[in-house]
Amino acid sequence: MKTRGRPRQSAFAAVFHTKEEYVADFLREGILSGEIPRGTRLKQAELAEELGLSITPVREALKLLAAEGYVHGATHRGAIVAPFEAASAAEVIELRALLETRLTVSAMRRMTLGDMEQMQRLGQEFDRAFEMGDRNAARAANYRFHRFLYGLAGQPLSLHFVQVLWAKYPFDIINQLGGRVGRATHEHARIIDAVVSRNEEAAAAATRSHIFAGWNELKAAIEADPALVDPGASQAAA
Repeated sequence: MKTRGRPRQSAFAAVFHTKEEYVADFLREGILSGEIPRGTRLKQAELAEELGLSITPVREALKLLAAEGYVHGATHRGAIVAPFEAASAAEVIELRALLETRLTVSAMRRMTLGDMEQMQRLGQEFDRAFEMGDRNAARAANYRFHRFLYGLAGQPLSLHFVQVLWAKYPFDIINQLGGRVGRATHEHARIIDAVVSRNEEAAAAATRSHIFAGWNELKAAIEADPALVDPGASQAAA
């Protein structure tokens, strides 16, 4: 199975120190964007061929993603993309808000002019995907925007925990909600404006608001249609 419709941009890939890190992030982006649907079997040989790599970094990347919760059953045969577990979502969102606001502020303190320009370019990628109506591209750009920003914080343990939380969060479902991607473009703009102006309080508030905005919209949508996260719910109610 070909996992992605287009290759990763080399400028972003260059931040990774090992092939294992590159493959793991490539797959995280694909899973969180919805380009690699939940329940998909990821086969080592097919991934290695697609990425032009040997089996070893692919195998090690799948082990890492299994430890983070993105996939289940990482063996020589491959792995299955993990399903979304709705029961833990409320706890996940609280932890995301705590850690991601800290990472935004820490990144802002360390950010160079060049970093700011790259952050703005990634924000523009998200905006362009929205304008083109390409939800998969928008979700992928959203991942790159946040991954780049938080990576500047210089707090690898916190970033690791955030990536574990992302594995348990339904970005693929949230960004299917009507108008959500458009609203997220404005939320990203507020984060960028606060970071560029070096306003720590505003940066933290904008990040927290962005996280909870998507969650609140998802909760309302689930109340209206439980089948969004549990296809069996609509059948049981029928």
